[in-house]
Amino acid sequence: MELDLMKCIIIIFFGFVGAFINATVGGGGLITLPALLSVGLPPSAAIATNKLAASMGNLTSSLTFFKAGKIDIKLLVPILPFVFIFSMLGAWTVHLMDSELLRPLIILMLIAVLIYTLLKKNWGQLEDRKPFDWKRGVLFVASLLLIGFYDGFFGPGTGSFIMFVFIIAGFDFLQAAGNAKLINFISNIAALIMFLILGEVVFLYGFIMGGAMIAGAFFGTKFALSKGTSFVRMLFIIITVILIIKNIYDYWSA
Repeated sequence: MELDLMKCIIIIFFGFVGAFINATVGGGGLITLPALLSVGLPPSAAIATNKLAASMGNLTSSLTFFKAGKIDIKLLVPILPFVFIFSMLGAWTVHLMDSELLRPLIILMLIAVLIYTLLKKNWGQLEDRKPFDWKRGVLFVASLLLIGFYDGFFGPGTGSFIMFVFIIAGFDFLQAAGNAKLINFISNIAALIMFLILGEVVFLYGFIMGGAMIAGAFFGTKFALSKGTSFVRMLFIIITVILIIKNIYDYWSA
């Protein structure tokens, strides 16, 4: 596909902005995916290409959060291979059924996340982790695996859902954001491999947007770390509201 100057500006600008937001609370796909569609990519190619660019951005965010001590590697390492497998299964399953069937459920889940966050005003402001007993441990891991499957299968709101699981487990918003970025990176890579096998990725667009997303992710992560948990909580609420509105609009206009 040909890439003129205007298309290049569009995917660079929206790639940077999307990654900046995604670096803190997720939801960057709300910006980057429409940008790829607007330059002429068909939906399947846009989704696949967005996974390539998002993987580059999420890797940058993960490394920055890790250097800041906001990722619990010991906790995540045993879980990540299973997230990878479940995300690949999700990407494969999307070819067997219509992912749009999930949208009403996703809207309800996002509304529940929003209400819970608004009611718990000090929730996620400070770390309040308790040791995992086997029940909480199983629920925690199962939730992350299901979200990994969901990311490969559908995707919208993945970052919000992952952060919600970590905050429920007692992490503060910054720690939840850091851990969510690493898990989101692994689930993106798994889905990307499936899309590469299917030949859907447009590499020229993906690498140009990915370069912009590396920059956006770096500055977004640094900004979140400097502003602290209150800022991340506020942005989490805003992005969740936008996700709800976007999903309702897509559902009723389908």
